[in-house]
Amino acid sequence: MNLINTNNNTTSLLNGDCIEMFKEIADESIDLIITDPPYNLGNFMKARQTNLKKMRSNFFGDAGWDNDSYEDWLNHMDSFIKESRRVLKKNGAMIIFMSIIKVESIINMAQNNGLYYKTTGIWHKTNPMPRNMNLHFINSNECWIYFTNKTKTGTFNNNGKAIHDFFESSVTPSSEKKYGKHPTQKPESLIESFVKILSNRNDTVLDCFMGSGTTGVVSKRLGRNFVGIELNEEYFNIAKQRINDVDNENYRIDIEELTN
Repeated sequence: MNLINTNNNTTSLLNGDCIEMFKEIADESIDLIITDPPYNLGNFMKARQTNLKKMRSNFFGDAGWDNDSYEDWLNHMDSFIKESRRVLKKNGAMIIFMSIIKVESIINMAQNNGLYYKTTGIWHKTNPMPRNMNLHFINSNECWIYFTNKTKTGTFNNNGKAIHDFFESSVTPSSEKKYGKHPTQKPESLIESFVKILSNRNDTVLDCFMGSGTTGVVSKRLGRNFVGIELNEEYFNIAKQRINDVDNENYRIDIEELTN
């Protein structure tokens, strides 16, 4: 385990399979899980989008980690959700990013493992890759699914404002990829919204499929503890560099933001 300490907050990074690494995490120790697991679309996309690799040099379908059979994917996701519920505190929350066609599967597994389903929302990308734009509608949306543990509600820092289940932003800018690229990297602005709304300062945030570390970067900036798990050593090292680099940023956090 790699430990990164910043003032009173701690970041813990684990390089390995998340099901095995969960053993390092105590029961009911996590306030918020934000994670982006494999969508199990690699083989599906390679069969449909013949020109995708030419348009995207780091196409996730060629990475190898998204090519499980549906049954293997279900088993892995079920184990991940079961362990997630174990480590979540009562009133803890979980956000899982997922392909629209797999949302029902995730909701069923989560409910079977005792999580309370809150809602399914949309991340709309304002500048998606316009692949096959003359053949069909451009794919510009990804889903996120919101659950709570052992309760029907939890932390929700809306400050009296109505917050829709719809987030809109550009795809991840190149400035957030200076240490290396991840094919499904989410922008920091998107993850920041969830961390601010669903957790408080000094809470502990977990990302079980950390990738290049976006959740860790945002959590550290906002004064949260963070636990990150990533299987791929290359992405793990990118995440470690990005999270370490937060200390060197001239990044201003308003006092009002730190109270949330």
